[in-house]
Amino acid sequence: MAVHDDCKLRFLELKAKRNFRYIVFKIEAQQVLIEKLGNPDETYEDFTCSLPADECRYAVFDFDFITAENCQKSKIFFIAWSPDTSNVRSKMVYASSKDRFKRELDGIQFELQATDPSEMSIDIVKDRAI
Repeated sequence: MAVHDDCKLRFLELKAKRNFRYIVFKIEAQQVLIEKLGNPDETYEDFTCSLPADECRYAVFDFDFITAENCQKSKIFFIAWSPDTSNVRSKMVYASSKDRFKRELDGIQFELQATDPSEMSIDIVKDRAI
């Protein structure tokens, strides 16, 4: 599975320059490509709505929060979205390519695997980050 160079470049922009809130990736023609870039002012809800209900995707989300000590922090989440309603072949392709793709994105702090929206709710993200 090839990873398009743009995937790595945009991830570096998200990590270093904070140009994006999230990036949604898809596999097409044996290559990981960018499907959507989320503006910095978009919310977690905007992000979850951008994931298709019946197709697998990879995504990274830059989660901002304030600690108990009142410090502004940010954590980068890698999300493997594999809904129950997606086809079996697609699930297998995404599952077998995940680790290799994730290695290309240096700076991921947390990983979530979700098969329905409840498995990646904002509360779960907050609990993992804090």
